[in-house]
Amino acid sequence: MTGLPRIPERWRRPDAALWYAPLALLILAASFLPGFRNNGTELGGLPNRPFDALAVVAIALQCLPLAGRRRWPVICFAAVSLGFALDQLRGYHTLAGTALPIALISVASLVEHHRRTTAIAISAAYIPLAVALHRLGPGDPPSEFVTFYLAVALAWGVGVWLRNTRAVEAERRRRVAEETRTAERTRIARELHDVVTHHVTAMVVQAEAARYLTAAPDRLDQSLTAVTDTGRRAITDLRHLLDLLNPDHSTQAAPPPVGGLLTLVEQTRRAGQPVEFTEEGAPAELSGSADLVAYRVVQESLTNALKYAHGSATSVRVRHCEREITVEVSTDRSSSKAAPTGGSGRGLAGLRERVDVLGGDFSAGRQPDGGFTVRVRIPAGSPS
Repeated sequence: MTGLPRIPERWRRPDAALWYAPLALLILAASFLPGFRNNGTELGGLPNRPFDALAVVAIALQCLPLAGRRRWPVICFAAVSLGFALDQLRGYHTLAGTALPIALISVASLVEHHRRTTAIAISAAYIPLAVALHRLGPGDPPSEFVTFYLAVALAWGVGVWLRNTRAVEAERRRRVAEETRTAERTRIARELHDVVTHHVTAMVVQAEAARYLTAAPDRLDQSLTAVTDTGRRAITDLRHLLDLLNPDHSTQAAPPPVGGLLTLVEQTRRAGQPVEFTEEGAPAELSGSADLVAYRVVQESLTNALKYAHGSATSVRVRHCEREITVEVSTDRSSSKAAPTGGSGRGLAGLRERVDVLGGDFSAGRQPDGGFTVRVRIPAGSPS
């Protein structure tokens, strides 16, 4: 089964002319060999005629145009058909007659427009040839001409099949390319959201707090320093993301930033969010993408806590097991004084996609006490 798709693939290759130039020369040379003389296609039953100058012309017309069958399929077929008619009417019956179905397949597979008109014209041109051969020959039954026409129609059908196969393959490649582009755009948007939103949210919250610290220079300096540090981390993460988009960069998943979860927690605390952090166990050596996804889950959850429940108590619990990582981030909304700013919902949707790709479980929702909890289970060792 693996060899079948290669036939139309080779047929439509840009360098296909290189295959047919030697084929044309081979058929041309074989047609003059004594063992193949008068042993080609015989239509109408005319007696064999010795080769003469017209035989050479008929053979050349049938063979040489094959070299240009891809670029000029109609002209190629017209020349081959003329040579075939001369071959049959003169009774040479050369091996060069095998070029006719090849040229016909080329027309059916390569002609872009007026294919139906071309097929009707070929059928109409066959009628006078059949009538002439029937009158010049010993009077073979019409069934012989019908059989030959059906064989020619079969060659046309092969060409149509090749054309349809090529069209289906082109559509499949277009669809795969479009799906790949869509998936890549989604991945880039998700990475940008995870990286930019967290840092920018922290910077906005810290800058807002700095407005009320003008009477306390020390605290104001600390707040502005936190904004500066957050901005630098944002630039570092963005540079790393741009490196990932570089075609020459490795496509493997990036590990979490140095400092990992603890750095996220400390940054969120400096933004004014009380966070209780608990981490059990140690990350597995071969955790695959699980560590990075766990990092993104905590990052997005803390970002949402800053945006929608600023000042509310937040707890982060991460547990590393041999075969999985579990993450739970809960925020107590009851003490929040910040008004919700609204969001696109892309963050949680992106987290769900990340976890689903690795075969994990994801849940996020409001609790009866008004808080919000995100729970995730990620199989460790999942491929990137």
